[in-house]
Amino acid sequence: MLRTLIVDDEPLAHQVVLTYAKEVRELAIIGQCYSGAQALSFLEENEVDLIFLDIQMPGLTGLDVLSVMKNKPQVIIASAYQEYALDGFNMDVTDYLLKPFRFDRFLQAIEKVQQRMKPSVDLDEAVKDIFIKVDRKQVKVELAQVSRLEAYGNYVKVWRNGAMVLTPATLSSFENSLPAKQFVRIHKSTIINLAHIDYISADVAKLRDGTEHAIGKQFKANLDNHL
Repeated sequence: MLRTLIVDDEPLAHQVVLTYAKEVRELAIIGQCYSGAQALSFLEENEVDLIFLDIQMPGLTGLDVLSVMKNKPQVIIASAYQEYALDGFNMDVTDYLLKPFRFDRFLQAIEKVQQRMKPSVDLDEAVKDIFIKVDRKQVKVELAQVSRLEAYGNYVKVWRNGAMVLTPATLSSFENSLPAKQFVRIHKSTIINLAHIDYISADVAKLRDGTEHAIGKQFKANLDNHL
């Protein structure tokens, strides 16, 4: 069951989500907020799995709420303004619904939420393989072939043997599932395979395929511990 919060200054927008949510048994609406400040206060006191978040609200905007939110749950933006979509995805929202939206589009957004909550990686410790979803297939990938993984909106780019496959997942799901001794996160958007390192400088990791990747300051100490 997804504990769900609606944040929108328009009562009609609340009613639309409430009506649609009644048809989805996985959703449990546990709160309704009409401002960003009210939402942040609610989140301090309650555990939430999913937020339907408007952008244009008096006082704090939806983007303001996203920028200061602690322990951010999954977020579906519901807005009448499509120009904020890129900003939303850059802040790792799960989906962006453009008002007015139909029930089928609402269901697609919920399916994305459910997909992101599933374990993205099925790790076989014996053979060191992972199975990742690509389109409608589960593709087997040998870990030894994977040089890096890169965040790409609601997807992750998995690079192997110089080629890339795109899977609907979060980088954190891979980080929590891959062997920690072999794969290390060096940036908020990059995980590398230590076996593929050519060299490490102060702030760059160069891999054997010739690509160079920035090392985030907050990840430097952890990388050093693995070397």
